[in-house]
Amino acid sequence: MPDGVMAVILAAGEGKRMKSKLPKVMHRLCGRPMLEYVVKAAREAGIEDTIVVINPEGEMIKEALGEGVQYVYQRQRLGTGHAVLQAVDKIPPRVKTLLILSGDTPTLPPRLLRELLTVHHSRRAAATLVITRLEDPAGYGRVLRDGAGKVLGIVEEVDADPAVKAVQEINAGVYAFDRRELFRALKEIRPANVQGEYYLPDVLGIFCQEGLPVAAVTAAYEEIQGVNNRIQLAAAAEVIRRGILAEVMLGGVTIIDPASTFIDAGVEIGQDTVLHPFTIIEGASRIAEDCSIGPYARLDGVTVGPGSRIENSVLVDSKLGAGVRVGPYAYLRPGTVMCEGAKAGTFVEIKKSTIGKNSKVPHQSYVGDTIMAGDVNIGAGTITCNYDGWDKYETHIEEGAFIGSNTNLLAPVRIGKRAMTGAGSTISKDVPAYGLGLGRARQVTIPAWVKKKMGEKGCKVED
Repeated sequence: MPDGVMAVILAAGEGKRMKSKLPKVMHRLCGRPMLEYVVKAAREAGIEDTIVVINPEGEMIKEALGEGVQYVYQRQRLGTGHAVLQAVDKIPPRVKTLLILSGDTPTLPPRLLRELLTVHHSRRAAATLVITRLEDPAGYGRVLRDGAGKVLGIVEEVDADPAVKAVQEINAGVYAFDRRELFRALKEIRPANVQGEYYLPDVLGIFCQEGLPVAAVTAAYEEIQGVNNRIQLAAAAEVIRRGILAEVMLGGVTIIDPASTFIDAGVEIGQDTVLHPFTIIEGASRIAEDCSIGPYARLDGVTVGPGSRIENSVLVDSKLGAGVRVGPYAYLRPGTVMCEGAKAGTFVEIKKSTIGKNSKVPHQSYVGDTIMAGDVNIGAGTITCNYDGWDKYETHIEEGAFIGSNTNLLAPVRIGKRAMTGAGSTISKDVPAYGLGLGRARQVTIPAWVKKKMGEKGCKVED
């Protein structure tokens, strides 16, 4: 990559067609704001310095991107040419070439940016733009050329006559400019158009009139598609998703049905893991090798150890050791830690708890705010009663304890090593090691009570 190149990314638009309270460039695709993909593409193309042009309400953008880029404000929305001018004081003298990008083109590949810059420098062009051809170019600026293919300029659709609207080559909004020529020409453009804005593409017309070289690079629409509404957002997300899935599969992961599998950017998955249909893996999830995930599983911010199996379950901000089994139909809430060999079975909910090595919560139980040692068995229907309406309390279950079915553990409470609770108990006091805790109401049986009641109601009583 030649020295002296800087990227300016335009991200100050309101995005009215998104019909959203969010800035357009903050809408997410595969877990990341679309603007982040553009910044990443520039960085991976070898461009170290980037300026992002935002509007005064763009603090959310600064929070998302952090300090890795510089920011300038476009306080008046007077068009793309005006937006670029806001960056002039931030560009150091050493920069000779400016790469101008749109923050709403998340599918932009670094390869295309490198090609754009290579052509720009080899042709010694004042400007080089990316174009593509569409069967239906409605909504896009048209690229005008002469019979020899020389670029003559760009006309926005709102300013185009029928002959220009018939042109199928469109402007992708991706440019390389000679820095000096760009800022000179920007001072000459005028808002003589339907929207009364200063259009950046008008600079190309000035260059052509002056005889300065304007070059072009052709790209597939999929690589440069912009996002102006939710339909286009979904289309761009599909492109990104296909790329993520391909990378994961080439890394040694089996995806049974890519069409029904959704993986966020940045997710890591180890070799020989199998992803079954209708699996969603989001956030900063990390899945080790030899795992089986799905079908119908959603993981968000989850770390999974090698050889684990998750089926028909939802896991959020949890950590699983090696050989853990989850599901079907389990829900692991934030703060859950499942140690090696642990199990959370059918219709189990666990929240902010540690389940020790080889401990099992097999079915139909709720465990919250609990520290559980290894080799514990939790009977069906057990719950920890850990919230009194004001405070949360912890339950401690020590190694090898056995909790009988339908036990209520009233926190704070401690079940000792290898202690047991009887089925149907409500345990409100600590049970010592090797002890048995029973908290049942005494059963009372009244003979023939039903017959008596039926007689009182006039029902026929059979012997």
